Amino acid sequence: MSVAHLTDANFQAEVLAAATPVLVDVWAEWCGPCRLMAPMMDWLATEYAGRLAVGKLEADTNPTTRDALQIQGLPALILFKDGQELARHEGAMAKPQLQAFVDAHL
Repeated sequence: MSVAHLTDANFQAEVLAAATPVLVDVWAEWCGPCRLMAPMMDWLATEYAGRLAVGKLEADTNPTTRDALQIQGLPALILFKDGQELARHEGAMAKPQLQAFVDAHL
């Protein structure tokens, strides 16, 4: 399973209308902690294949969705299920914290 590239144009279909829960990583190219989290998104997509979809939304190039999600800090990880936000974490975290965050809401 690969990490989906999310945009303003596909966010509704890929996240809000998804059949499985979706973890959205809102990031920016200039954000150091965002780059640290990137390999963990690939790991999540593989580790949780079939139970969780993972997508990345670049904040700077998708202002409509970024603003609708009221993003305050990057990276922002938001877990959606049935089109609703279940949980949110802003800032980088270690792999055990990320796994606990996801497991708590699946």
